[in-house]
Order: sequence, then C-alpha cells, then structure tokens
Amino acid sequence: MSDSTPLGEFLRARRESLKPQDVGLPEHGRRRVPGLRREEVAMLAGVSSDYYMRLEQGRESSPSPQMIDAVAAALQLDAEALDHLRRLTRASHERRSIPAAAGHDRISRQLLQLLDSWPDTPAFVLGPALDVLAHNAVAAALHSGFQRFDNLARMVFLDPAGRHFYRDWEKAASSCVAELRSAYGYDPGSPRLTEVVDTLGAKSPEFAELWARHEVKGKTQQAKNLQHPEVGALEIQFSAFTVNDAPHQQLVVYQAEPAGATAAAFVELRSRADRGTSERTDQGEPGRAVSDT
Repeated sequence: MSDSTPLGEFLRARRESLKPQDVGLPEHGRRRVPGLRREEVAMLAGVSSDYYMRLEQGRESSPSPQMIDAVAAALQLDAEALDHLRRLTRASHERRSIPAAAGHDRISRQLLQLLDSWPDTPAFVLGPALDVLAHNAVAAALHSGFQRFDNLARMVFLDPAGRHFYRDWEKAASSCVAELRSAYGYDPGSPRLTEVVDTLGAKSPEFAELWARHEVKGKTQQAKNLQHPEVGALEIQFSAFTVNDAPHQQLVVYQAEPAGATAAAFVELRSRADRGTSERTDQGEPGRAVSDT
C-alpha cells in the first residue's frame, strides 16, 4: 500500500513542516527532503525506522495508543491534531462515520425555532462540509454581499466578496481549511466533503496550498473582523456549538458588544431584512426568516 492514504498524507505533511532545529536535532549539510526524515521521526518517537515507515505508508493496521502518542509527541502535534491522528488510525469499521442515511442536512424544528427567536443576532447551522443548512434573517442580511449564502468554504475562496468581507482574509482562509480537515478526519469517504475539497482545490491555488498542510482546528470561540458593504466595519465574537441530536451539525452564533457600533449594525441589518421580507410578501412571495438550503 502506498503512502497516499489519509493517514500517510497527514503524517508526511506534518513531518515535512518541521525542521531539525524545531525538535532539537542538528542540521548537517544539504537535505534532500523538506522537513524531518522518516528515520528522525522514528528516533524521536522511540520506534524503529521500519515501523514508522509502515505506519506512514498505511501498512501498520493497529498501532497501539502509546505508539500513536509517541509519534504525535515527535511531530509536536497539539491536542486537536492528536485527536485527528487517532481518528485516522482507527480501522475503517471502527471509524466514526456520517452515513448518508442519517440525513445530516436535516434541521430539527426546535433548532429552526431557536434561530428565528434571535432577531438581532446572526445565527446559522453548518454541516460537516461547511454547508449552510439553515439561517435566520439577520444572518442572511449580514452575508448579503455574497453571490450565495450556501457554503462558507466556497464563499471564502471562490466568491469575490470574501476578500472584502473578511478583513483578515488569510486568517479566515486558514481557519476554514483547518475546519474542513477536522471534519474530514471523522469521515474521509464523505462524498460531500470530497466534492467540496476537490472543487476548491481545482479552482483556488490558495485552498490547495492550505489543504496540503494538514492543519486541523475545529470552530470554537473567536473574534472576527468583518466589512459589510452597507453597514461597514463589524467586530464580532462568535461561538460554535455541537447540536446534540445531530453531532455532525454546528450552531454558529455571532455576538456583538452590547450598545456598541456592531450591535447597532445588527439592528440595521435586521431592519433591512424585515423590509426585504415585507416587499416580497407585498409582491405575493412568502417571506422566510429561516432557510433550510
């Protein structure tokens, strides 16, 4: 078996991202490979070079938890990267998967009602491939400058509005790819994840470069600096929550400092959304505060 498996790709990418001096090794002369050599990782992990080679090539079927921890320490993986490595090393029949039959794109009625109960707070639900599965009206108004509010990864990398909307585009791009990589670790065979990754990799050199780094990070609590084309600069805090009855979904909520400029902008965005809904209703089209795209 070649080292083109998800496990092999991950180990090789993380090995190549380290320099000898990063791990306390001397660097002598010219090196023919980027980063660390396989035998150097093996030495740092306390395993044989042959064993590590088999692991990186996907020929070691059931490495022990102690062995995985030793390799992770050698590669200086953080907690999220270590969890990702553990998922990749599970046998295929043990790996947590997201089966199509589970309907991971279906949103519960209670969650839709919750979204709609926050009229001044942008909130939306994401699937594993960063598809926007549902959103409230103010979230749609916040992203009105995009061609479509459908998939965050596509919006960041392929929609021209993304370069202006995310004031720190490089940070947004890196986070987006790391989140996709984290989801990929749970289900490397996911058709939807594969479709999104393949499309972005073919159309965006920046995405392809970031994807090849194999960096892993899920959504947590962070600050975002955004630029809306109509209400201007926004400084927000966002939180992401796992949906208990659908662990593959995430509820993302954007918050503003009370009584601040961003909070006022959210109110303005809600007013714009309400006016748009009213206009569509007057024209005979039903308005919707929540979409299950």
